[in-house]
Amino acid sequence: MSGFTPVTLLLIIWGVITTVFVGLMIWKSLVGMQEDDQIFLDDAEAGFEKEQREVIDKVKRITTYAKGFGFASAGLLLVIGSMVIYRGLYGLSTSTMP
Repeated sequence: MSGFTPVTLLLIIWGVITTVFVGLMIWKSLVGMQEDDQIFLDDAEAGFEKEQREVIDKVKRITTYAKGFGFASAGLLLVIGSMVIYRGLYGLSTSTMP
């Protein structure tokens, strides 16, 4: 842990969070492929309605987690960018001081 700066550690955490976010988005698209916008069913095909409702519920659950990880990824990226800019400005101002 001695070789890691706070920015490096945050970049590693951001990479993990972003990887989970991308994985969730891929999983959501794979599950969502089974979803139909409209289906017209008679009484004999009532089982398909249950399947579609399960798919919709699964997509909604995945969407909730994807939003959370997406916001976390974006927020962490803003924090990392702010830290890098602050360090750059701080380092620039201290090197020009007498």
